[in-house]
Amino acid sequence: NFRETSMIASFFSKEFGKFHGILKGIRTDPKKFASTLDTFSHNEVVFYRSRSSTLHLVSHCELKEIYPSIRKNLGKIGTANVMMELIDIIMQPEDAQEDIFALTVQALKELESYYDFDKIKTIYKIKLLAMSGFKPHFDSCVSCAARLNGESRFSLSRGGLLCGRCQAKDSKARAIFRGTIASILYIERNDLKTSLNLGLNPLIKRELNYILDEFLKFHLGKELRSQRIAGALNKEPVTNAPGSV
Repeated sequence: NFRETSMIASFFSKEFGKFHGILKGIRTDPKKFASTLDTFSHNEVVFYRSRSSTLHLVSHCELKEIYPSIRKNLGKIGTANVMMELIDIIMQPEDAQEDIFALTVQALKELESYYDFDKIKTIYKIKLLAMSGFKPHFDSCVSCAARLNGESRFSLSRGGLLCGRCQAKDSKARAIFRGTIASILYIERNDLKTSLNLGLNPLIKRELNYILDEFLKFHLGKELRSQRIAGALNKEPVTNAPGSV
């Protein structure tokens, strides 16, 4: 809320990246804008850029998609909120990233109809980190850049895999399944739709989530608030999975 009549909102846009805008009068006259600015809604926004401030004036905001099926499932709401918080934390202000915008819209559309919301969340994290340049290093040894032919370990502090010769550089580096490494590389190199067809056994899925969450917590200096909430929501039984009763 801003003063008595207005509101400040954060947007992630295709052409201008992340920006903050003020919607004057929306609190006293909600019909002034054709959107209620719900979290993870897709809107068409017209705004006037300020030359002296990072807060811009929004003159028009019209709802394009609200994703009703997501809003009926607590687990999907949790996943969508994790996506939004990641965008807010990782993306720099007013840095246009059309590929990440397209990824986010596609992920929300898939979340509408795909039953495994936790899988979408995992794939989205991997692809967002890869596209933003913030990803853990899995292509080669993060220390010496050698190819990883044998056993490797994951170093949280160094942000990637260590080969056999470099493992002594981090005594806390942990063993990692080869299937986990292969899954991350596959997801990085393929689009979201294709990645959803990738089979993930429970052990690899659990390790993927652990590594991604610990990597984000270590390098961001905090745990995602939405991640804690999503962790609780994910305990909700999935009622729309194929073959479920």
